[in-house]
Amino acid sequence: MAIIVTSGTATANLYPAIIEAELTGERLVVLTADRPPELIDCGANQAIRQQGMYASHPTQVLNLSRPTPDLPARCLVSAIDGAVGELTHGALHINCPFAEPLYGTDDDDLYQDWLATLGGWWQTRASWLRVAHPTAVAVEPDWPLWRKKRCVVLVGRVTAQEGAQLTAWAETLGWPLIGDALSQTGQPLPYADLWLAHPTAAQQLQAAEVVLQFGGSLTGKRVLHWQEHCCPQEFWLIDPMSGLLDPAHHRGRRLVAPVSDWLNAHPAQEQAPWARGLSACVEAVRDYVAARLAGPFGEAPLAHRVAALLPPNRQLFAGNSLVIRLIDALAQLPSAYNVYGNRGASGIDGLIATMAGVQRANGLPTLGIVGDLSALYDMN
Repeated sequence: MAIIVTSGTATANLYPAIIEAELTGERLVVLTADRPPELIDCGANQAIRQQGMYASHPTQVLNLSRPTPDLPARCLVSAIDGAVGELTHGALHINCPFAEPLYGTDDDDLYQDWLATLGGWWQTRASWLRVAHPTAVAVEPDWPLWRKKRCVVLVGRVTAQEGAQLTAWAETLGWPLIGDALSQTGQPLPYADLWLAHPTAAQQLQAAEVVLQFGGSLTGKRVLHWQEHCCPQEFWLIDPMSGLLDPAHHRGRRLVAPVSDWLNAHPAQEQAPWARGLSACVEAVRDYVAARLAGPFGEAPLAHRVAALLPPNRQLFAGNSLVIRLIDALAQLPSAYNVYGNRGASGIDGLIATMAGVQRANGLPTLGIVGDLSALYDMN
């Protein structure tokens, strides 16, 4: 996705989106118009210091020079195309200074000649500079050994296809799967933020020899607490984003790979479930939640009943703060159902804008639930 804004404080309004893109891995190209260098720090209108204004949050930054035929068109196109080709996640900030007059000059023919040096490239859909990235997933050589162990699967933010694939994969292996509200796994063991407090559940999960986490941004506080304090022989975290995504800093393996490709490279082998006692805990919590939330309308009953309100084969957008925590703790969302949320920095700003963008991009009926402060923040 690309965002284009004028110079000045308009650029500052993009800061939350750039931070969110950094933490969630969404690819975002930000083009900010700027004043030329001689008009910075001299009282000129709509002129602020824009170079480096987003600090370390963009994945890449490209500061262009003012438009001039002295800079070959191939140099400009190659720099931009190369930066976009390298952008595997996060934001690319391209700062574009312009000097007046912006149009209607006698130099139009000169720039036509300048553009002509690119030949017929404008009429194609091909990149000027193609950047190749390795695509093969490295297979863990000891996987046949580890897949016979007792494992707990944690699933954070993944795609709908990956969520459904993970559910089938873990079920074949007989491993309990704890799915986040954004996991799109169907949450085979729902209400985890409640039943993890049960002594039987804690005792069962303590026997895990390995924990595999797919995706980041876990929501439930009790799930996060269990993830932080679990002590398996090894902790693996699989996600296509690079970098550290484990706030508990477990010893183990950080595997950078697309989730679906990693699962295909590490096939499941059918075996009996090892944590059978969890099912009784989940059923007890299910009955208790249904009984307690059968009363009048409210935030908690809405979160519990949200699955029944979802239009089939459509999408849900969950706001931050209390909204997504209640849905995570009290609902069981359908498998492979598209669920979206701004869970990078988990801010309350821009939620309605994101929800509108999700609906516009996919063209599907969308149910969105946001808090009152989030809605108030976005009223402009």
